[in-house]
Amino acid sequence: MAAKESKPARIELLQGTLDMMILRTLQWGPQHGHGIGQAIRASSLDALQIEHGSLYPALHRLRKQGWIEAEWKITENKQRARYYRLTQRGRKQLSAEESRWNRMVEAIARVMKPASSS
Repeated sequence: MAAKESKPARIELLQGTLDMMILRTLQWGPQHGHGIGQAIRASSLDALQIEHGSLYPALHRLRKQGWIEAEWKITENKQRARYYRLTQRGRKQLSAEESRWNRMVEAIARVMKPASSS
């Protein structure tokens, strides 16, 4: 019996990180919803798997905020799909989200590995 390849453990997303990852994915060009989920999954080496029940409400929320726009197009597989693209407001929001994320990561790193007192 062949051993199964080990898959990375799934990671639960922190509140607000899905929006940032969607915006980041769309920075590279328009994409349909399934493609956005696949891009996040691939770039995280399968550690992050975005369920449709989370992805599509997030896309709707981002459209409502004016951070992304959508239009119907035909996919490579000849299927009709809604393609999303980042707006100028979305680019500004992505920059703000990345700054906030970097500050949070630095703060958590300081708590997890405090400087040794000498």
